[in-house]
Amino acid sequence: MTNVDRDRVEEVKTRLESYWQANIRIITILLIIWFAVAYVPPLFVNQLNQIVIAGFPLGYYMGSQGSLIVFVLEIFFYAWYMNKLDEDYGLVGIKR
Repeated sequence: MTNVDRDRVEEVKTRLESYWQANIRIITILLIIWFAVAYVPPLFVNQLNQIVIAGFPLGYYMGSQGSLIVFVLEIFFYAWYMNKLDEDYGLVGIKR
């Protein structure tokens, strides 16, 4: 292997490591949001139920609708973000 080939291999390794770190970073952020939405509101359900939205206590609404909406939005955001990240790293159209 020539020096040029070694330099190219190192460059590719560095870019892939950077790509993976960006992926792990967004996954970590989204998991923290998921955890907060899933586990924090039940801790404050009595206080949240004092607030009424459309005739339903906020604690009930958060558990039945609010958290699901946040989870679906997270899925769409992650798909959008990863498509953007793939474009930024030149991975669009590459068969995996």
